[in-house]
Amino acid sequence: MATEDKNSATAAAILPLVGGAANVGSIAHCMTRLRLGLHDRSLVDDEALKAVPAVMRVVEDDTYQIVLGPGTVARVTPEFERLVEEGRAAATAPGEATPPAPASASASADELAAQGAAMKAARKAKNATPFKLFLRRIANIFVPLIPALIGCGIIAGLNGLLVNLGWLTSVTPALAAMASGFMALIAVFVGYNTAKEFGGTPILGGAVAAIIVFPGVANIEAFGQKLAPGQGGVLGALGAAVLAVYVEKWCRRWVPEALDVLVTPTLTVLLSGLVTIFGLMYVAGEISTAIGTFADWLLSNGGAGAGFVLGGLFLPLVMLGLHQALIPIHTTLIEQQGYTVLLPILAMAGAGQVGAAVAVYFRLPRNQSIRRTIRSALPAGLLGVGEPLIYGVSLPLGRPFITACVGGAFGGGFVGLFNQLGDKVGSTAIGPSGWALFPLLDGNQGLGTTVAIYAGGLLAGYLTGFLATYFFGFSKDLLAEFDVAQEPAESTVAATGGPTSPPTKEPAGV
Repeated sequence: MATEDKNSATAAAILPLVGGAANVGSIAHCMTRLRLGLHDRSLVDDEALKAVPAVMRVVEDDTYQIVLGPGTVARVTPEFERLVEEGRAAATAPGEATPPAPASASASADELAAQGAAMKAARKAKNATPFKLFLRRIANIFVPLIPALIGCGIIAGLNGLLVNLGWLTSVTPALAAMASGFMALIAVFVGYNTAKEFGGTPILGGAVAAIIVFPGVANIEAFGQKLAPGQGGVLGALGAAVLAVYVEKWCRRWVPEALDVLVTPTLTVLLSGLVTIFGLMYVAGEISTAIGTFADWLLSNGGAGAGFVLGGLFLPLVMLGLHQALIPIHTTLIEQQGYTVLLPILAMAGAGQVGAAVAVYFRLPRNQSIRRTIRSALPAGLLGVGEPLIYGVSLPLGRPFITACVGGAFGGGFVGLFNQLGDKVGSTAIGPSGWALFPLLDGNQGLGTTVAIYAGGLLAGYLTGFLATYFFGFSKDLLAEFDVAQEPAESTVAATGGPTSPPTKEPAGV
């Protein structure tokens, strides 16, 4: 089947299972997930969705998220949007939703799927705190920027390689412009997205944030110092746009309707702009500088230990929803230094998961259901998409999740050690992980050295995760419970990377 036909077929299969075009309120996608705002969650057929060949998993959060994997999601989303528009146009009555397709019969008795789903639901309930919801909003500002960060990051890496080799000298200046143009104006995009996320007029948020990168601010003095274009970076842009939203909302309440179109935009830009120039740029600049200085100090002085802790704790941070606080930090480091030294260390958490999953595969030779899940989810895990392995294998089993974190800790410690020795390993973009991060690697040494250190970290994570899980990941009771032959059945996980959810049972003991 041609790629376009395959993507169209995937979109066509998904649409009726989420309640049809009339049930879809919003459509977006990130690196791996199709994110849908749905009017009526009860119209969704979760089990049938998991059986769609391209679907790795489904996640219910503030939006309904269908995990399709990197690359695939960017191709399926336009097809899905087209089908939704066609469905709305053909609808005879507004608000009438297409009935979902009948649920397919459950094809897998994998008990881990139910436990993983139960744990995920419990995690979601615990994560719905005001602070974590705020972090999620911050993440929503930066996630749409990831494709541009990746594209520009890869071009920057290619340009650096050509410059070092002395090749295509007439082309490298153009590549440098392509790679740097977005980063030079990233504050504007952050301001636009921030205003949109917090309920203001997006273009006003972008207009206020644009002040930060305007070259003319070099002629302005604040706190006894001359300002510099870009001072404050993305943090300043975020603060300026949030302020603009509050000013705009105040104006909407008090400015007469007849004057609103003239007065509200003017006061929003004027008042927010003055505070940005004479306050936020300086304060945010100091904070941004402190973040960069602290990251350098942390890895220069405690690299191995810091990498061990960061690599080992990243997955628990993800489970708690606290990892979203790292996104502005990554972006600030990329803006300041050209790469973030934290992401390659945190990516080692996925390596630990892969090693642990392989160990589970060998420790449960009779359980064909779990082994099928691992075989189908492992390629995605190698590319940094860890949900199928986490929720389908290691987390429900208990101990393997802990030993996977141990693998991530050793991989992070390996990369951190080389940072401490002066060989920085960074990523020019955020989003990808695992093998998908190789094209985005950068550092203060040659590309070969940087790639070798990152690859060594992955191998350390794989090996330690495997050994820790193989020898310490199973108690006798756990082996007795799960290393049993399963009833032969056609498993949906072979195509989806995510098993169906059978009746629940108590989670496996740690």
